[in-house]
Amino acid sequence: MTMIQIQQRPFLTRPEQFQGVPTFIAEILARRGVQSEQELELKLKHLLPPDLKGLDQAVELIDQAIDQEKQIVIVGDYDADGATSTALMILVLKEMGANVEYLVPDRFKYGYGLTPKIAELAKQSHQPDILITVDNGISSHAGVETAQALGMQVIITDHHLTTKPTPNAEAVVNPNQLGCIFPSKALAGVGVAFYVLAKLASYRSQQGKSTSKVTQYLDLVALGTYADVASLDYNNRILVDAGLKRIQQYQCRAGILALLDIAKRDAASLRAQDLGFVIGPRINAAGRMESMRIGIESLLAPDLETAYPIAQQLNQLNVERRQVEAEMKQQAISALQHVQLQADSLPAALVMFDEQWHQGVIGIVAGRLKEQFHRPSLVFAPDEDGIHIKGSARSIEGIHIRDTIEQVAEQYPHLVSHFGGHAAAAGLTLKKDNFDEFKIVFIQSIAEMDENLFQATLWTDGELTDATLHLETLDWIDRLGPWGQKFPIPQFEGRFKVMDYRWLKDQHLKLKVSLGQQIIDAIAFNAMDRFKFNPMLGYVDLVYTLERNVFNGNTSLQLQISHLAQ
Repeated sequence: MTMIQIQQRPFLTRPEQFQGVPTFIAEILARRGVQSEQELELKLKHLLPPDLKGLDQAVELIDQAIDQEKQIVIVGDYDADGATSTALMILVLKEMGANVEYLVPDRFKYGYGLTPKIAELAKQSHQPDILITVDNGISSHAGVETAQALGMQVIITDHHLTTKPTPNAEAVVNPNQLGCIFPSKALAGVGVAFYVLAKLASYRSQQGKSTSKVTQYLDLVALGTYADVASLDYNNRILVDAGLKRIQQYQCRAGILALLDIAKRDAASLRAQDLGFVIGPRINAAGRMESMRIGIESLLAPDLETAYPIAQQLNQLNVERRQVEAEMKQQAISALQHVQLQADSLPAALVMFDEQWHQGVIGIVAGRLKEQFHRPSLVFAPDEDGIHIKGSARSIEGIHIRDTIEQVAEQYPHLVSHFGGHAAAAGLTLKKDNFDEFKIVFIQSIAEMDENLFQATLWTDGELTDATLHLETLDWIDRLGPWGQKFPIPQFEGRFKVMDYRWLKDQHLKLKVSLGQQIIDAIAFNAMDRFKFNPMLGYVDLVYTLERNVFNGNTSLQLQISHLAQ
């Protein structure tokens, strides 16, 4: 296991500027770089204006296509962001009177993005006049050319990073494309789709044409944004908060309510984190295990009766996904133990491939390995053609994984066939015969980086006193959410006296601890594998978040332990 150092987050702005909140809340905000009190007001009127490069061209093309009854086909990515983006496009454009269908590329056959094969498939199946990509397409130069040669116009909406010129499509909307001045680069694919449709709606309503109230679909925007682990800057917090509130008021897609019901979660008390940990994985399971069509259909379902059986199917796929993932992770860790025995220290990056592994879950397994060992992790599975392997990469703070893969691809052009992604996550394709060489070169390029990056750090918001360790503090924290990527939920550190302990299912550790006059419950999940606990020592040093424990109608404060030392 990696040694963890615990540090307090530095102040990025001044705590004194936040009036009317307790000191420790002002400090939490300053540690997250909140610029002003206005940023605590998550109202839709504060959304950034739609100054996205390519937006006007996209809106005019879609507007004409609706009026001229042209055939529009949406091509989405096969994850929760792609599914919510596709559903959003279909629902809004149909409401405006468009002829619109969607195409779900099979990730195992066609790979990622708008490939020439997908353009040909679209032509055969739907004869589209216009192809609109959502959450993909920024590096699909060949696919765009093929689509245009087949007589289609192409509109790309995407958010993935690129250092190359954009494809020669009729319109390209992506805050991360070269020359786009839109201040938030953190929009998810569904956020970009939302901006396109919102602009289209106001454009059409000004001309007295059939339009749509796009804000009623913010539940989809919130779900896709959170599930895609987009940074929660001010703009994304507004979008997520507005969508979350719609779900809490049951004003959302039937499919979301059905999934929550099956997961035994109450929509009224849903937290933003549940979008990422409860709904997101169940939608993603469709694209990982079978076809994202099931995920999209669950979001398009007009009522609970239609949505429920689809949601049950998604839930079942998610159960299968977990089983496959657990087996793969076990095999990967066994293989790693072999590596550690040889070298007695972890390599700078974990790069693994197995003929038996499943393409659908390699990303999750890479993420779990990265969490456990604090190393950039690349996990590969065989491709259908038997010649290539597909990899999913997850990285630690400070190592930009997409750029690192690009550097390897530029220095050794024969090694990497395709790649794309973000700083923290990327995908790539190699020839199977090149795996061993790629592994050596890639680990070497990571090993040359600053060794401090490989030190795992747990950042906290300092200590709570026994006077602030109560439910009111949690009320404040809840009020200032949504919390998530780059706007992390407050987590505190402290030394507590152990009053009582017991093991649940030989795995989870339940403690009663005291601080000053307060006696409080604390729980550490999977503690047996993660921490060494000696009840004879009497004290524990904890890093924890606060949560509510509701039991027999009584609500009390409980600490959820993320780190325990003695």
